[in-house]
Amino acid sequence: MKINKNLQPISISIIVFVGILFITTINACAPTKAIAAKSGVQLWSENCQRCHNTPSPSTFSPEIWETVGMHMQTRALITENERDKIVDFLKSAR
Repeated sequence: MKINKNLQPISISIIVFVGILFITTINACAPTKAIAAKSGVQLWSENCQRCHNTPSPSTFSPEIWETVGMHMQTRALITENERDKIVDFLKSAR
């Protein structure tokens, strides 16, 4: 099949654009290593203090911290992994 020479640069540009878009999308979905490496106490202090004073870990029982963690995950827009780290910290720091 013969490609018109005027369309060849456009075809290459489209392929490059789609490739860049794909790579950008994949990288945007993966959590950064810096965030993934944070401890529960770091995540707790960074995320919870954005909106309110952080309660003491002894404020609630481990079961209640589980419920609070589920509720605050949606409110604070944190991942399930971040929530688990925060809740584990709160339950262990009692």
